[in-house]
Amino acid sequence: MTFLITGGAGYIGSHVVRAMLHAGEKVVVFDDLSTGNENRVPEGVPLVTASVLDRLALDEVLREHKITGVVHLAGKKQVGESVEKPLYYYHENVQGLTVLLEAVAAAGVRNVLFSSSASVYGMPDVDLVTEETPCAPMSPYGETKLAGEWLVRAAGKAHGIATACLRYFNVAGAATPELADTGVFNLVPMVFERYDAGEGARIFGDDYPTPDGTCIRDYIHVEDLADAHVVAARRLAQWAAAGEYKDLTVNIGRGEGVSVKEMVELLNEGTGHTHAPVVTPRRPGDPAKVVASADRIATELGWKARHDVRDMVTSAWAGWEANRTAAAPKDNHRDLHTV
Repeated sequence: MTFLITGGAGYIGSHVVRAMLHAGEKVVVFDDLSTGNENRVPEGVPLVTASVLDRLALDEVLREHKITGVVHLAGKKQVGESVEKPLYYYHENVQGLTVLLEAVAAAGVRNVLFSSSASVYGMPDVDLVTEETPCAPMSPYGETKLAGEWLVRAAGKAHGIATACLRYFNVAGAATPELADTGVFNLVPMVFERYDAGEGARIFGDDYPTPDGTCIRDYIHVEDLADAHVVAARRLAQWAAAGEYKDLTVNIGRGEGVSVKEMVELLNEGTGHTHAPVVTPRRPGDPAKVVASADRIATELGWKARHDVRDMVTSAWAGWEANRTAAAPKDNHRDLHTV
């Protein structure tokens, strides 16, 4: 098996590459490096620098490297930016996926794993979000992920491709410092940036109907997430080899909620900082609670998260310290939407 990892030079993608290699699989990275970093790609792993909108580049890499499976992580992923640039997000995420699937079908590749997001659920009013929870995305980003799922499944049925859609919840942590998340778009690195400025974490609203008044989220260690990709990709390969072109949709989470206040306390504890958090008004559209049910992936694939939130905090901080000079500059328009 040789897997093409689109977006393999990014934060999550580089962890998937690492996990695949550790599992003994061959990989090729395909990344336009718009947000990825070529230094994250291990020595000896082929890197093709191109966009998934480039059909000729896709045809060439699929043919030259005899690709047998695709793990698609490339795409634009900022919720706030998607609201400002919906046409850009649909072009990059949906049209890009369309071009990729056309190339995959033409090359005879028989399994595709799609990186989706819990953003497809929107603001679910349930204690645990299952894969049957109605999807009602609240941003163009979430819409492109849901449209991507539809497209992947439809192409799979039409062209005999085994498919899987993995709906990530809030990703944090790092397997090694050099693979850490240096983009300041999610809760943990945003708090670290505040620490560097000598300030406390910003909490958007403490009057939600939750035990401590702050929003509750499900956090997953990026190393666990990467391992889930390996398990899912191998299952797809088994199905394809047996001529079973099934589709699978699963949540990737721990099934445990952590409030923003609790997370800030863990971040202070894990980093030695004592900054008091700053509470500001709620932001529109933030659901009070979003926690995954992780039962289906445990039943279907035998996968379960191994790392707890403290592991995420410790590893993320080690990476932040090691990569501080590479952290993104401040941008007052960033948001904390992480699913």
